[in-house]
Amino acid sequence: MNYTKLIVDVKDKICTVKINNPEAMNALNSTILSELDEALTEIAANEEVSVVVITGEGRAFVAGADISQMSTMNATEGKAFGVQGSAVFRKIENLDKPVIAAINGFALGGGCELAMACDIRIASNKAKIGQPETGLGITPGFSGTQRLPRIVGPGKAKEIIYTAKPITADEAYRIGLVNSVVEPESLMDAAYAMAKQIAKNAPIALKYSKEAIDKGMQTDIDSAISLENDLFALCFSTEDQKEGMKAFFEKRPAEWKKK
Repeated sequence: MNYTKLIVDVKDKICTVKINNPEAMNALNSTILSELDEALTEIAANEEVSVVVITGEGRAFVAGADISQMSTMNATEGKAFGVQGSAVFRKIENLDKPVIAAINGFALGGGCELAMACDIRIASNKAKIGQPETGLGITPGFSGTQRLPRIVGPGKAKEIIYTAKPITADEAYRIGLVNSVVEPESLMDAAYAMAKQIAKNAPIALKYSKEAIDKGMQTDIDSAISLENDLFALCFSTEDQKEGMKAFFEKRPAEWKKK
């Protein structure tokens, strides 16, 4: 597909998805969300992709949802927009490949929510992160009220949402909202270094590990352990397990089969 507001590139098993709407600080509108949805469908089907890196063009990761579009919405239109954004971000969360957010600048509102849908978040030390929606008379609408407390705890999530004040990358790291903070010029190198390390490992094991963590976090510990046991067992029916252990004994890099 030819995208108008995304730049999508695949190299060395890593797919980079760049939000490309810099004149509006990469603000998310219905068009961008639709393109992102289509890109995720293509990425899911692409056997050449093992890891995804999402970032933004220019000074922002994503500065929020498009206020110019939201300002004229009624309740029905607002709900449809929220459902659209939430569905796309859930698709990121459910993608059976690890996704890294490389937060290069402002990640506010929908930008923070986009980053939270990713598995891992690496931030530039210039980044500002937050949920400013209550200052605009709305709640977070792309699942921010649900993911933020799950990541940082309900008390800190309420502080961030109620105050509408952005936090620094260092504060985001302190509370566990981002995994690491780097200099701006090192951001993409850091994201790609992690992506390459992940891509070295077995695709099926990565898929099952993501499923075990994400589903297990939403249930009780006994059910989660049972899920892990089942997925662990499934690994032993795969060529990846045979190859991985054979390569270990032969002291060579494993050669994984495509999914």
